[in-house]
Amino acid sequence: MRRLFFALFISFMATSALKAAPVPEVIIISGGVSLSHWEKYKTQPHDKWWMNFVRAARIRIQQVRETDPQAQITWLVYKPAYVRRAKEERKDLIVLIDSVRDAYRVKRIYFSKTSELLDYLNKGKNRGEVKIADLEYFGHSNKACWMFDYSNAIDSCSKVWLHENDLTKLRPGMFTKDAYVRSWGCHTGESMSAHFLRATGVPMWGAEGKTQYRTDELPALAERSGRWKK
Repeated sequence: MRRLFFALFISFMATSALKAAPVPEVIIISGGVSLSHWEKYKTQPHDKWWMNFVRAARIRIQQVRETDPQAQITWLVYKPAYVRRAKEERKDLIVLIDSVRDAYRVKRIYFSKTSELLDYLNKGKNRGEVKIADLEYFGHSNKACWMFDYSNAIDSCSKVWLHENDLTKLRPGMFTKDAYVRSWGCHTGESMSAHFLRATGVPMWGAEGKTQYRTDELPALAERSGRWKK
């Protein structure tokens, strides 16, 4: 009888621990688009379509949701860029962004400073319990940083960014052992990916060369010489 009781107790404890295991978090980041009045006359204008980084994020969110209906998805969006672009579009872009949140049942968080983004990654949840299993960035970038407001606050420049040297501000142990991290912007595979690995111990896929954002597909390499690397 004692052996039976002990076996049942162990089974109960194992089942309880399994049920209590926190669900890892999927984090999608959308940087901001440029303003058309600065870009439209350039030889290679950026962001003719305001939804470049929102649509790409939506496509990825849909993929995750279809794979795992119970996935814990958080979507961080650089809001000031869309507030400024909304004046050009003459429509409320924030309402349209929020419709994606509602359709796919995600937690949407707006940020306006790099420190706010880092704060959420580090302590938006108890990272001792809720690890990050998937982190992906859609937006402007160069080989050394994610540029959240490229050609939005200032023509062809950025005032708000996450630089590769700032990656050391990420807390150790925040990612799962098999975490998937990817930067879908241009050039980050040329330098930032290596810094991400050194800072976190987790590889980050990034592009060597430019990437191209498409209407109904995830971004692709824009040059034949380009490649994805981590």
